[in-house]
Amino acid sequence: MLKIAWSEIYAHPLPKNHRFPMEKYNLLPEQLLYEGTVNSDNFFAPTPLSEAKVIRTHDDQYWQKLKNQDLTRQEERRTGFPLSSELVSREIVIMNGSVQCALYALNDGIAMNVAGGTHHAFTDRGEGFCLLNDIAIASHHLLDNGLASKILVVDLDVHQGNGTAEIFAKDDRVFTFSMHGQSNYPMHKEVSDLDVGLVDGTDDETYLKLLDRHLNEVFDDFQPDFVCFQSGVDVLATDKLGRLGMTLDGCKKRDSMVLELCHRNQIPVMACMGGGYSEKIAHIVEAHANTYRLAQGIYF
Repeated sequence: MLKIAWSEIYAHPLPKNHRFPMEKYNLLPEQLLYEGTVNSDNFFAPTPLSEAKVIRTHDDQYWQKLKNQDLTRQEERRTGFPLSSELVSREIVIMNGSVQCALYALNDGIAMNVAGGTHHAFTDRGEGFCLLNDIAIASHHLLDNGLASKILVVDLDVHQGNGTAEIFAKDDRVFTFSMHGQSNYPMHKEVSDLDVGLVDGTDDETYLKLLDRHLNEVFDDFQPDFVCFQSGVDVLATDKLGRLGMTLDGCKKRDSMVLELCHRNQIPVMACMGGGYSEKIAHIVEAHANTYRLAQGIYF
């Protein structure tokens, strides 16, 4: 059974003028249930992540400042969020959602978090709507417990996974692959194990050819035994922050390429949501829903 991490806390409200579409975290499960792609048994509510697991990945001083609401105004602005204790509580639930999904994936082949993909969180700071890095936290849990030895991060959000790249820069057990808009945020890019920068307006055909070539090369060369898939849908042409030219069908084919390759090679995959900022929330929900539909069709 496809296990999906979701909690009501995922849709923690932000000020009405805030541009982050929190409502997608409720609308996506509702859509999947309505159309019959999943049922209520597919969902589980994650518990909060322990402090020990937070500081395994993140600097303890940063965590204490975050937990105690002691970030400077500049540090808070960098995250993109108005900081609150409720937001931090939300974050540690999302973090454990990805950890628990990684464990489910070991048995079921795949599990998915209706949030996460917080790839802009560094060891010692948050950026770009990311306070803590769920991909890194889940990867460390697998590695520390001998549950995986070679983890591939496939980050297909339109923005480079700069925080993940920094965290694993000196860890050859984790291969970071980021395919992103080369002129988009962040302006200063970190160095992933493989960075593929895309020009503004990149269309489906160009994107998919590049992904097919690089993804297969990385699988052949690195030979991972676990994959963390950051499946952001801000690659869409309709996205306010994306600047690429992909269609809903192209985004679906992208996800199919990743999931089919993992399934064919019997590599467990933890998929997390990532970004999506189209003007119409329906575009965001449909693009994310396609990832779940594919997972059901391919694995179950």
